[in-house]
Amino acid sequence: MEHKAEHLQSVKVEALDAILGEPFKILNDGFIRVIDYMGNDTAIVQAARVSYGAGTKQVLRDKELIRYLLRHEHTSPFEMCEIKLHIRVPMDCWRQWIRHRTANVNEYSTRYSVAIDSSQTTLPGSWRMQAANNKQGSAGFMDTSQGQLMTDRETELHNLATSIYNERIEAGVAREQARKDLPLCTYTEAYWKIDLKNLLHFLWLRMDSHAQAEIRSYATLIGEQILAKWCPLTWEAFKDYKMAAIKLSVQEQSLIASLLQNNNEAASEKAKSMGWLETKDDKLRFHLERFEFENKLMQMGIKAPWKKA
Repeated sequence: MEHKAEHLQSVKVEALDAILGEPFKILNDGFIRVIDYMGNDTAIVQAARVSYGAGTKQVLRDKELIRYLLRHEHTSPFEMCEIKLHIRVPMDCWRQWIRHRTANVNEYSTRYSVAIDSSQTTLPGSWRMQAANNKQGSAGFMDTSQGQLMTDRETELHNLATSIYNERIEAGVAREQARKDLPLCTYTEAYWKIDLKNLLHFLWLRMDSHAQAEIRSYATLIGEQILAKWCPLTWEAFKDYKMAAIKLSVQEQSLIASLLQNNNEAASEKAKSMGWLETKDDKLRFHLERFEFENKLMQMGIKAPWKKA
């Protein structure tokens, strides 16, 4: 018996089609725009059910399945969806971005072409201070008067670097060598194609409040302006089970059990046995794991018994 091939049509997402090629502005001169995509929420459901064709018409069941998949980290069906973005991003931010080695990338070449004549600039009120308890993070801002001095010096540096680069190019120096002193604030561009499984991991790390502000702004834009339109059921589940979820270790569960039984003394003793409550000069030492647990308790409206009022 002869089997005829089933006629299939490419998935179309009207909300995403409406913004294809449209640049979303970010920072002072960066942007993100969608170039192409494949699949949507339905493609994830079809892959999970190992089915072909139109799939289920019951959106509620599709939603339940997608939420189940994310909740239990059954992520291979999300690999059925892909998206290609065109991004303009400062080189220092791009260094963090390219660490995600799960995408197909083609970057603008300053060896082949003249460097993009644009640099990320910083407003006087946007200079962040080094965090005391986080070597790779920031906390708070400089006052605007000091920030204005930083911005003025930044402008001088950018102008000097650009001037020297242009002098080399005009003198005939090879582009591959002329570029060597360009600052990391210089914008670069790339095509970045990634499947949805790995995009979700990228967003989970880079939308986090501890991520650097610049890359967090890009990740947030991708999530809220692009993924939310492309795969709304996945976006909703991702926010619920990844971004807003709280992960508890066995020890943390034990501590919370004691707190829910109003046994603060037992909870404190457990925390002490874990090395969380060591003191120096009668003051509680900083302990990262304890600090993170205290933030989890705060999210749940629970007060740590060892914290002073």
